[in-house]
Amino acid sequence: MLLSIKTKLKLTKNQQIIMSKHAGIARFTYNWGLAIWQEFYNDGLKPDKYILKKFFNNYVKPELTWIKEKRICQKITQYAFDNLGDAFSRFFRGLGKYPNFKKKGKHDSFTVDNSGKPIPVGGKSIKLPTIGWIKTYEGLPHTSCKSITISRTANSLFIAFAYEQEHELTVKPHEVVGVDLGVKELATLSTGVVFPNPKHYKANIEKLRRLSRKFSRKVNGSNNKHKTKLRLAKHHARVANLRKDTLHKITTYLCKNHAKVVIEDLAVSNMVKNHKLAQVITDCGFGEFRRQLEYKAKKFGCEIIIADRFYPSSKTCFNCGHVQDMPLKERVYNCQSCNFVMDRDLNASINLSRLAKP
Repeated sequence: MLLSIKTKLKLTKNQQIIMSKHAGIARFTYNWGLAIWQEFYNDGLKPDKYILKKFFNNYVKPELTWIKEKRICQKITQYAFDNLGDAFSRFFRGLGKYPNFKKKGKHDSFTVDNSGKPIPVGGKSIKLPTIGWIKTYEGLPHTSCKSITISRTANSLFIAFAYEQEHELTVKPHEVVGVDLGVKELATLSTGVVFPNPKHYKANIEKLRRLSRKFSRKVNGSNNKHKTKLRLAKHHARVANLRKDTLHKITTYLCKNHAKVVIEDLAVSNMVKNHKLAQVITDCGFGEFRRQLEYKAKKFGCEIIIADRFYPSSKTCFNCGHVQDMPLKERVYNCQSCNFVMDRDLNASINLSRLAKP
């Protein structure tokens, strides 16, 4: 199976400058392609990434001597056009917005390859094509990959690549588990295990607000504003990493220890329309939870079952099957038919687990 890894780089000042140059060239190429795409479209033509790439390589690139500087990988322009083509493809299919011009320091990234040859990786050092040896903070698996992407988050650079790995089949102590996701408790399992919601954004919101106020009060273009911007970006990244760490621990536990996992098909985009709950729902990361669960299920050899979006798991009594209304404020299920009493989330997770049984 195909897995991916992303880890932080340990770079010298000279290496950081080289990475910034690569990101700048990738950004310039992407913006140039977007501008020409718009001109062609306005003239009644139908552009695509192949036409732009050919025109750029034959007529534009030879005149830009700074792109051919020593230790600059020439493959980054190719991937910039590929990214532009993918952005327009997503736009035409209704999966994304119209592509925007990229700005310096915002989502900087670039991709390199070794002209079709595999790139060996492993340990805490890796040799990038043209760029040379760079170090990482944690050890990489000993394998090879076709291409490598370097991206910036706050003031840190990260390396990411995909590689093939065999399935890690594990012994499953539990055959079936139902998972009820919520705001009060992040995940309640039908086995009785409960994962509380740490609410990382709420716990750090005061510091985020304070840094945001400082950033807005600094003079535009000043060094102090740039420093405050980095502090704010680093804190946002920290909150995002805490959230991802919590979700990784829960999804790994589920896929390693359960043969079948039943979850709800949540309409997150509709849920966040409730402005009273939008912030805390977004902080839960339900979409990321499902994404991690699906790829880890393939890795550890378990089955994911998605319950119908309109299945009344919270409204149904698992003891007698009676269905009744359950407002969000009621945290205990008290059956009006058989007088059965149980925690609302546990009742819902047990109902979900029964969907996996024939």
